[in-house]
This record gives sequence, C-alpha cells and structure tokens, in this order.
Amino acid sequence: MNEDPKLSTAFFGGGCFWCIEAAFSDLKGVSKVENGYSGGSEANANYKSVSAGITNHAEICKITYDPKKISYETLVKIFFTAHDPTTYNRQGNDIGPQYRSIIFFNKKNEFDLIEKIINEMERDGIYEKIVTETEPFQKFYKAEDYHQNYYENNPKQPYCSYVIKPKLQKLRKQLKQFYN
Repeated sequence: MNEDPKLSTAFFGGGCFWCIEAAFSDLKGVSKVENGYSGGSEANANYKSVSAGITNHAEICKITYDPKKISYETLVKIFFTAHDPTTYNRQGNDIGPQYRSIIFFNKKNEFDLIEKIINEMERDGIYEKIVTETEPFQKFYKAEDYHQNYYENNPKQPYCSYVIKPKLQKLRKQLKQFYN
C-alpha cells in the first residue's frame, strides 16, 4: 500500500473529496492526500460513473501519514470534526451515496478504535447519532488528475470559496495544534 514502510494509510470519505482533502493536506505528519473512489460494486471507478451513482463508490481520500508524528486516532477524530457524520448520503448540497460518511479500515484494531471513538462522541453528546459506515479497505481508485490538490489549485472557484474555505478556517482555528 505504501512504498515507505514507516508510513501508514487511512481512507476517509465525508462528502466531496475536495473538502476532506483540504482538511487533511496541511496536517503535521501527513505526507500525502490523494482523492479517489472506493467501496463500490464495479471493478473500476471514475468521476463520471461515480457521480452518476452507477457504481456505488464513495468519494474518498487516501491519507498517507507518519504514525510517529500523528496517530490514527487523531486522524479519525479530525475526520469526525471535518464533516457532518450524522447525515446519510449527504454533506450540505452534495447528495447521493458517493457523498456518504465512510471510513475504510486496514486492520481490526483500526475498526475497534473507530467504534470506540463513535461510542464516546455519542455518549458525550458531541453527536446524537453517527451514521458513518465502516468497511474493510478493498481497493482505491485514484481520481482524475484535475481532482487532485483541488482547493490548493482552485482557491477562487466558487465551491472552494463558499464551501471549503469556511470549513477549513473553522477546523484550523479549532484544531490549530495539528496544522502546519
């Protein structure tokens, strides 16, 4: 999965992958974020088929990180802060199963940690009911090149200005200790 054995990967989907990508790109300990697709029924995925709802893949981000600098637990908690994990198949105006809240886990201990965090957040009243799906990781289909580093490359695009930028500003203020 990684060329560097010291690095690990996490797979998160929480609405449009551009938003999740922006939330994770500048975290301390994260070396790379790639947009893509996973969790569908078809043997291949691309933006046209995924956005049409044909494949049941979710838009996700593959996050490559150094576990000595940032823990998987911290990444999961940031993921739950970076989007609304209480809505089925939707984030804001992005509607459909490709925008569902989902975490693909690599190991059983990651699944156990995700479940623990969900239970704690619900118990502590942070969220009433989290609907985030958890599935074992199977395959990642990298999104088309124009989807990579989208916010960084298109900061004046309306979706970036009106949706991503305010989310990112709030997240960076709330969790500033994790950002470069």
